[in-house]
Amino acid sequence: MTLTLAPVCDARAPIARANPVAKLAAAFAVSVTALVAADWLTPLLLLAALLAVLPFTGIRPAELARRLRWLWFAAAAVVLVNAVFAAEQTGRILIDYGPLEISTGALLGGTAIGLRVCVAATAGVLGFATTDPTDLADALTQQLRAPARFTIGALAALRLLPLLAAEWRQITSARRARGLEGGRNPVRRARLFASTMFALLVGAIRRAGRLAAAMDARGFDAGIPRTHAREQRMRPADWTLIALAAVAAGAAVAVSAAAGVFTV
Repeated sequence: MTLTLAPVCDARAPIARANPVAKLAAAFAVSVTALVAADWLTPLLLLAALLAVLPFTGIRPAELARRLRWLWFAAAAVVLVNAVFAAEQTGRILIDYGPLEISTGALLGGTAIGLRVCVAATAGVLGFATTDPTDLADALTQQLRAPARFTIGALAALRLLPLLAAEWRQITSARRARGLEGGRNPVRRARLFASTMFALLVGAIRRAGRLAAAMDARGFDAGIPRTHAREQRMRPADWTLIALAAVAAGAAVAVSAAAGVFTV
């Protein structure tokens, strides 16, 4: 599987055409609300709202599930760990098997944490999977007035990730051709992984040095004001997206408070 940073959505979708800063602001509003709320209902409502806007992102559900599978698996592990190792088991006991004891209170507490992880992960994936990295760097420098040296450097580093993935495959294939495989020996596999990682790190440092010298030679470190080849503007639709995210966050909090479960 090839690592790519290109958007995986239909470019004609409404959210895909939105300004990257607007998408960041919307994802930030939803994620912060979910992380601040300590109950289970608020993140559940926000997660439902995120899934409801999926048709407007241009991302296929199968692609979203593929990108989220490990994050949601981690969220499920967070639920299990917090339910089993809760400081206090409150409410009705659901499982009582020797040292293992899980109550409704501990399960709800763990579920609330897991749902918060799901909301933050889903919002981030929906935002970045519909955004071109170059558009994001342009929007950060134009709308948020971020330093061009930082944004362009971060963009260059992101562009190197697919190259690093390809180089990792080349190193492992070359070593496999020479008969250097770990097999079923965990110690040998760990040593082979460490040596491969060291070789990749050396190559990455050399490439980064050449890239920095090339960028300096082209004036990327100059103190004069920079122009932009592609203008990024905040349109009414972008402000509407931010407003809808704020309304969804406020509505989730209001519903949870009305149900009597909202806590921070």
